[in-house]
Order: sequence, then structure tokens, then C-alpha cells
Amino acid sequence: MVFDWQYALDILPDLLRGFWVTIQATFLGMTAALILGLGWAILRRSAIRIMATMTAWVVEFIRSTPLLVQLYFLFFVLPDFGVTLSPFLTGVVGLGLHYSTYTSEVYRAGIEGVPKGQWEAAMALNMSRFHTWKAIILPQAIPPVIPALGNYLIAMFKDTPLLAAITVMELLQTAKLSGAETFRYLEPLTLVGLLFLVISLLSSRLVRKLEARFAQT
Repeated sequence: MVFDWQYALDILPDLLRGFWVTIQATFLGMTAALILGLGWAILRRSAIRIMATMTAWVVEFIRSTPLLVQLYFLFFVLPDFGVTLSPFLTGVVGLGLHYSTYTSEVYRAGIEGVPKGQWEAAMALNMSRFHTWKAIILPQAIPPVIPALGNYLIAMFKDTPLLAAITVMELLQTAKLSGAETFRYLEPLTLVGLLFLVISLLSSRLVRKLEARFAQT
């Protein structure tokens, strides 16, 4: 089979529309993962023992089950309990929830890297727990782990083709439909691979720059 450049150009607009859906799902999913992951990390250090233990169990459970199973559960099972989400929103929630368990471990490593003396100093100053986290702990814990969080952004981007399983018209799903119409899969799948490759390489380069920058500080 010979690569048909004209066919590739004809389907490119549709693929770019699917690619935009992929980008949006990654951005929104990562935003949710960063916020929820920080919440998990703080709850695991709760002074209330049962709260910390339950949070640890939830994080381990989600992290130990496949993302695809979680997407199926959200998409096919939740409606039985009266919760129906659009395919795109289901994908964002699934990505955010799944990757929040990984970002929580990154945050936890950063938090544990803050010297104990900082906690003791905040306590000596009679600072509330909220202000201790806001003004003392998080400003020191988060910057060093930003490169590690960037790696999970790349991993999430490469997992977005799983959203095709719940009918989200992201990049791979768009390519599959284009191929099904003409029975030519060489061009659409090649373009999908190239688009993922370009974005992944650019993101990896950005993460390496961040690592180098924080290594100097």
C-alpha cells in the first residue's frame, strides 16, 4: 500500500478537530488530577487517624485498578445510580480521578521533603493548620516536584486514546472512523502517531528544562 498524501490532507481537518478534543481532555483531566491529588496528599496527613487511613485505602484502590475499567464503570454503571455524564465529561473525570492518585504520591514526597523544623516553627508561632499549609509547607513542597508532575501530564496525554472506548471523539476515534469510511488506515493512523510523537517530544523537552531549572535552585 502506498501512502496517499492527498487523502492524508483531506482527512487532516477532521483529525485536528479530534486532536483538539484530546488536548482539552488532557488539560482538564490534569487540572482535576492536580487539585484532587493535593487534597488526597493533605488528607493522608490528617490528624484524624481514620480519615488518613480511609484516604490511603481509596488512593491505593484507584491506583491499583486499570484506567479503562474505571472509565467503563463511570460510563456504564453510574447511570444505574442516577448519575449520567456526557462521554467527554466522563473521560475528564476518569482521567482526573485516576491520575490524582499518582500526583498525590508526588505531592506526598514533596511534603515529606520539608524539614520537620518548619512544622515546629509554625507550631511555635501558633499558626493555624490552614496557614501552616498555605504559607510554610506548600510553597516549599510543590516547586521541587513540578517536573515529576509534568511527567504524569505526558502519561495522561498518551492515555487519552482510551477515551475512544466510551465514544469520545478524540484523535484515535476520529482516525478509526476516517479509516472505516474508506478502508484505508495507513494515513489516519500514521498521522495520529505523528501528532502524539510531536506533542510528547515537545512536552518531554519542557519537563527536562524544568528539571534543570529546579536542580539549580
